[in-house]
Amino acid sequence: MTSDELLASLERGAPPPIVFVVGEETFLADEVVAALRKAALGSQGTAFDEDRVTAGETPVTRALATAKTLPMLAPMRFVHVRQGERWEGEGEGASEALEALAEYINHPNPSSCVVIVARKLDMRRKHALAAKKRGCVVTCEPLVGPELVRWVERRAKTKGHPIAHDIAERIAALSGPELFVLEDVLERLSIYVGEGHAIDDAAVATLVTRVRLADTWVLVDAVGKRDLPKALAALADAYDPKDRGLPLLGALAWSMRQLAKLQAGLASGMNESDAGKFAGIFQSFRVREAVTRARAMKPGDGERWLRVLAETDLALKGSKRPPEAILEEMLLRLIRKSA
Repeated sequence: MTSDELLASLERGAPPPIVFVVGEETFLADEVVAALRKAALGSQGTAFDEDRVTAGETPVTRALATAKTLPMLAPMRFVHVRQGERWEGEGEGASEALEALAEYINHPNPSSCVVIVARKLDMRRKHALAAKKRGCVVTCEPLVGPELVRWVERRAKTKGHPIAHDIAERIAALSGPELFVLEDVLERLSIYVGEGHAIDDAAVATLVTRVRLADTWVLVDAVGKRDLPKALAALADAYDPKDRGLPLLGALAWSMRQLAKLQAGLASGMNESDAGKFAGIFQSFRVREAVTRARAMKPGDGERWLRVLAETDLALKGSKRPPEAILEEMLLRLIRKSA
């Protein structure tokens, strides 16, 4: 099951007696563990009924003995096992220990909540197969694409802020896939806009990119129309020397990536509405604007633009040349390739 599914199940009832939290996304894993702990121990919590162990330092048998102990004051005993994958490589005694773990998975103590956190799980092993069969494996892998955007939307809603889909997508694209980073960005945006107010383009431009979405589209339109003077003027308006133009480049890449996906959707025969959804654009007036821009592009423009932007990103981060010169050269390349 996903972390969202596990969290939703906790709202409906008690936590399961054993859970494997598996994956590389530690933010999601920590969120799941915290929710399970609260559900098991209650809002007050108690040290008498909580045990934290590290696999490899604590043998499987000792952890299972702890799990079989009845709680004293809390609704359930909470046993948190860190680095659970280490139990799979404990040498000659590993097989017997994992057999015992598999047996416990099949017949867990209902008054305990055992949470085993692991980066990965060897699905060929008996304990892993037992966990999968029981349905107690929660996957916490890095989020990408639409999943990441939906996560941004949910976190904004949790903090009490409306957010448009395209703004959530922009935040995800500009801040990267690491959820700890995104959570920090959303918390700063939340404080900036104030309780109950929408997280909008102005807030993102102030705190994340210092580039307004409208300015980005002026630059994109100028490139699409092969209007170098207008493109250079738009660059001068949006460029901030304090950040070498990297936020501007990120905003530009987000806009052009959206157009490239829209262009591909239209070329495949999708209608405008479906192509807009494919590109992550859901408001009808924004779809109409984007379709006008996409139809003005030549076939393959989007892919070529993104390739130039990727090369510009490397140059801004690794070259000693003035960033203004690098960005101006980028515009020349974009417009010449489009001509």
